[in-house]
Formats: sequence, structure tokens, C-alpha cells
Amino acid sequence: MDKFDPKPGVVEQIAPQLRRILAPNPSAMTWRGTNSYLLGQGRVTVIDPGPDDAAHLAALLQATSGEIVSHIVVTHSHLDHSPLAARLAAQTGAQVWAFGDSSSGRSAVMQELVAQGYDGGGEGVDLHFAPDRIVGDGDVIDTPAGPLHVLHTPGHMGNHICLRWGDAVFSGDLVMGWATSLVSPPDGDISDFLASCARLRGEGAAVLYPGHGAPVGEPAARIDWLIAHRIERRSQVLAALDVPRDVSGLTAAIYTDVAPALWPIAARNVFAQLIELVGAGLVTAQPALTPDATFVRLPCPQ
Repeated sequence: MDKFDPKPGVVEQIAPQLRRILAPNPSAMTWRGTNSYLLGQGRVTVIDPGPDDAAHLAALLQATSGEIVSHIVVTHSHLDHSPLAARLAAQTGAQVWAFGDSSSGRSAVMQELVAQGYDGGGEGVDLHFAPDRIVGDGDVIDTPAGPLHVLHTPGHMGNHICLRWGDAVFSGDLVMGWATSLVSPPDGDISDFLASCARLRGEGAAVLYPGHGAPVGEPAARIDWLIAHRIERRSQVLAALDVPRDVSGLTAAIYTDVAPALWPIAARNVFAQLIELVGAGLVTAQPALTPDATFVRLPCPQ
């Protein structure tokens, strides 16, 4: 785990042209809190305003007092990243830029689950998020501090983007140093997550600025570990299906090193793995692909 203990509301200069303010929302899911980044001086781009918190809004406005907020960019619309965007926009006149609303970018299998009535739950989706400006993969946001190159990187959430700035990337919740990312259907998708990690590795960034935790100084090594970790979990799920099991049974069998209080979170990761395995034809869900199904490992093809 990276060493990271800033104080909420305090402005930190972490690189030339880049400041960070920590939101006061620590939790098991957010660690110390959400990192809000202020890019540039005089004319400022705010990346991930954070949760709807009056104290954090005041801290952002104080930090940019005497400056112009030119852009507000949101990496994805979970409740710890996007809700403050609308209030900050109202105060500053800046527009909110993002990939789309909270249903945007979902994979086909996740869209099918939603159509069948599955709504997931647990992590906190900002259902009211509505950006002013929609950006797509490959677009460029021209900020006064230089261009932000948009990378659509679904997996943690369908509308997740990373933002390349020179040799650095704002990685949102895709890659962090302190923990792995939760992949929670129907917004998270393991296949998309692995593809997005591989794509980000290919960018060859020198440093990642994540949504939570300290900067990641060796991105390639960290991404390699995250990919290996997901593949290991995949193997653990398959091994635990030596007998048919449901999601809760698999979670208890696999997450023996995790406190039971966190098993509901882990169970969503397990379900995400199972969706991928069903799609790969290695597992079947009986009677249908739902969190309540019984999952059976299929014989390996000869």
C-alpha cells in the first residue's frame, strides 16, 4: 500500500502546474478520500470535483480564488467523483466534460443484465449525472495547461475515462496504488477492465495520478500486477467450482484473507468474474445468469 496521508481541504502542489485537494470522504472504498486535481495556474481545469460536500466545494473555490475555472472534467460518475461537478459549475460558469451519463459505455452483456432487471448495487452510482460536454475515445480537451487526451477505459465503470497529459495520465479508479479497483456489475466488466489496463500500459506513462491514493510512479509494474491479480482470481473461481456453488459460497471459499464484513463487496467482484467465465464458455449459470444462480464449471474441451 502506498504511503499517503494528506489532510482534507489542504492544497498540495504535487507537480508543476498540478495541485491536489483531498475530499473529506474516507472509507474502505475511497481510502483517505477522493483526489480532486487542479490543473494549471490562473486558468484552471478541475479533474474529479468529488462528492457533494459543502466543505470540499468551499475548499475548491478557495483554492481557485482569483483564478478562472475553465473546465471541469469527470473521469466517471460514481458518487465519490462526480456529484459536486454541477455545484462547482454553477459557482464558476465552467462546463462539465465527461464520456456520458451513468449508463453510458456499458458492455453488451451488462446492457442485457440491466434489460432483465438486474441493477447491481452497493458502490454508489450518480444517477443524476449529466455532463454539459460529451467526449469520446481519442478526443482532445484543450485546456490552458495543455491538451488532455481522452482514453475511454471502461471496466470499473462503463463511462470511465483516463486523461493523458504529457507523459502523465489521470487514471481515475482504473489503476491505483493502494488497492485494486472494484468491478461491480452491471457498471463494471472484467473483460473491459483487463482490456483497459492493457491499453493504459501501452501508453507508456511515466506517472499515474489516480482518483484515490498517491501517484503511481511505476505504472507498467503496477498494471502488470493488477492484470495478474485478476487472472489469479479467475483461476481461484474456477478452482472453487470443484462443486456447484452460488456467489456467496464462492466468495467465502475464495476470500479467506478478507474480513467477512467486506464479503458483500467481494461478492460483486466474484459475480463479475463469473459473468466473464460464462461468456467464455467455461462456466454455466443455472437456471440463468443472475447473482442468485448456481454456477457449474464445464468440462474443458479436449
